[in-house]
Amino acid sequence: MTTAQLRSTLTCPHCGHRMTETMPTDACRFFHDCVGCGVVLRPKAGDCCVFCSYGDAPCPPIQEAALTGQPPSCCG
Repeated sequence: MTTAQLRSTLTCPHCGHRMTETMPTDACRFFHDCVGCGVVLRPKAGDCCVFCSYGDAPCPPIQEAALTGQPPSCCG
């Protein structure tokens, strides 16, 4: 079985700064401070966390749901 990718590169929609972060497996990250411009990133409507909104990989629970075909169960 394939395991979830635990690193994701966040891209700030305001300044374009990119930063690779390790995603938590036991909690969602609702806020991220961009070190490029200082803006606080929050999830877009319908997304559970900043990784799902601004990352190049969604958070581990969303990845797992996609791999197993189960409904997403994240940050509930």
